[in-house]
Amino acid sequence: MAQLPPGIRFITSFSRDQWYRAFIFTLTFFLYASFHLSRKPISIVKGELHKHCAASHGVELGSYKEYAAQIQSVRKLSNASQCGWEPFDKNNYKQLLGALDYSFLCAYAIGMYLSGIIGERLPIRYYLTVGMLASGLFTAMFGLGYFCNIHNLWFYIMAQIANGLVQTTGWPSVVTCIGNWFGKGRRGLIMGIWNSHTSVGNILGSLIAAYWVSTCWGLSFVMPGVIIAVMGIVCFLFLIEHPKDISCSCTPSSRDHEPSISTEFVVSSKAFLNGASRFRVQMPTLNAKETIKSQDPEMQHLLIDSENSVTSQNSSTVGTGEGRHGTSAISFLGALRIPGVIEFSLCLLFAKLVSYTFLFWLPLYITNVEHLDAKRAGDLSTLFDVGGIFGGILAGLISDRLEKRASTCGMMLLLAAPTLYMFSTVSKMGLEATVVMLLISGALVNGPYALITTAVSADLGTHKSLKGNARALSTVTAIIDGTGSVGAALGPLLAGLISPSGWNNVFYMLMVADGCALLFLLHLIQKELRCNADHTLFKEH
Repeated sequence: MAQLPPGIRFITSFSRDQWYRAFIFTLTFFLYASFHLSRKPISIVKGELHKHCAASHGVELGSYKEYAAQIQSVRKLSNASQCGWEPFDKNNYKQLLGALDYSFLCAYAIGMYLSGIIGERLPIRYYLTVGMLASGLFTAMFGLGYFCNIHNLWFYIMAQIANGLVQTTGWPSVVTCIGNWFGKGRRGLIMGIWNSHTSVGNILGSLIAAYWVSTCWGLSFVMPGVIIAVMGIVCFLFLIEHPKDISCSCTPSSRDHEPSISTEFVVSSKAFLNGASRFRVQMPTLNAKETIKSQDPEMQHLLIDSENSVTSQNSSTVGTGEGRHGTSAISFLGALRIPGVIEFSLCLLFAKLVSYTFLFWLPLYITNVEHLDAKRAGDLSTLFDVGGIFGGILAGLISDRLEKRASTCGMMLLLAAPTLYMFSTVSKMGLEATVVMLLISGALVNGPYALITTAVSADLGTHKSLKGNARALSTVTAIIDGTGSVGAALGPLLAGLISPSGWNNVFYMLMVADGCALLFLLHLIQKELRCNADHTLFKEH
């Protein structure tokens, strides 16, 4: 018998379940990368919407009146004035561009709280598909303003609001799906790698938008809109929400399960999802003393602190209404009662404020400081996201090794604040220094943000107090990311208001935000440091 070819041996070395996991990992990676790909064009196009004024020898807002007076006599009556695209060619262009960011992010923050609750009650594949198709439509709608010669500010604001609302379908859906397929054993590293889709999407969005920004900026929006719509169709055709939907034997593994306890599998003939039978796992219950003894010291401390509240509120933690999994959906207030949800949510508010300020304003900052055109500034800004990829993976790896999520976030936040100050100083010394600081800042800023929105959200969504109700993951994810999105809305808005007084003041604002993010984690860090065991603060059901 002939020996199998190396490629076939490689394929057969993995089980069917492992291939399915790899497929879902890759599919959800590119699905959410397309979301960020469609968000990035606005930051690249800003330099074109106010091209000459924004890049005119680094002049500040105070001198724009004189500059505008000099060019007024030679301004042409065309689609784009010599100072950019109306109405963004005025002296208050930073406030107008900030309003575009605020419109999108405010709608995103409000919609996110509802998205997780709605997403728990609908099939993820349909919910995500509709959201991606609608997002493609509204992203392209912004670009149509160029081709239709639209100069009404409210047209662009409404496009941003609509896009912000429909984009909330993405994050709770993909995190729930990836949480269903991967257990907690190496969740920090796996999700750290997986969460690099954020930076990959930003990089691709920057490159695509920058390709057309100087010649036809409308295509900078239309093409990303087409891409996310196509990915929505791919989602509808291929996304598998749960291993049980294909009778896959792989279930999210957990090192927290006691090996000596046997499980009983009962087939429920009434529980279906997409036509596939679902299995319900019934775990034998232990008395209170045995349960606490089986926990690690850190979890014991948590249960002792909140035992009465968790027990008395157990009935209210799980909301009413049968969901698609045959179990009740958790209520909004019930999700807030999970230990750690509020602290991490408030931390993410300030961490995401910093991250999204860079996302929306970094290309314009580079244009002003380095005196580059919109395309080169957009290309250079991708280095911040490259650093973010390594930062997310590093945060996940460290948190898995230390088994302390809050301490890992706190360490990176502590280093991020002085790094931001160095960035504001060093970036004025030349292009080479800017490149180095972009990579370092991206890693430290996006590291905690990536860890909280992925591994921490998944940990909290499968917390012991939920008594095995894994359906809380979508709601918990939406609460954490929704609160973070409030900061994401405030950051670009504050940058637009503060930047006329000088970019240094913007960086001071970002350093204060990093400090506030660290402040909200101090209580959880203190708990982790008091623990001598090698177990995480959060236990999977």
